[in-house]
Amino acid sequence: MKTILIVEDNEKNMKLARDILRAKGYATLEAVNGLDGVKLALEQVPDLVLMDIQLPDINGIEAFERIRGNAATAKVPVVAFTASVTANDRSRIGDAGFDGFLGKPINLKEFLETVRRMLGEPQP
Repeated sequence: MKTILIVEDNEKNMKLARDILRAKGYATLEAVNGLDGVKLALEQVPDLVLMDIQLPDINGIEAFERIRGNAATAKVPVVAFTASVTANDRSRIGDAGFDGFLGKPINLKEFLETVRRMLGEPQP
């Protein structure tokens, strides 16, 4: 079973992402801030990380850089999972080197397609 770390400070967004992923047979790990997200990623080495950008302590870009900077997690795909969808935000996220981008609110089809693609799974 593939494990996905969700780093998200909004309770409703966390629940929705968790419920969708679990319904599709994935295990989930959850963190509500960037520092806990980095800690969990380094301890558990998930198959994929969904990273919010606006977080209460360090932002998602800094958390991403810390995950990428560790040899154990350097190859784990990290997808920006954010409501920050302006052209400037997308440019900053792209420049940081994220593997993908998912906007909020969640588009179910796009969400699942992105997760499957990042995990190297076939699309149904």
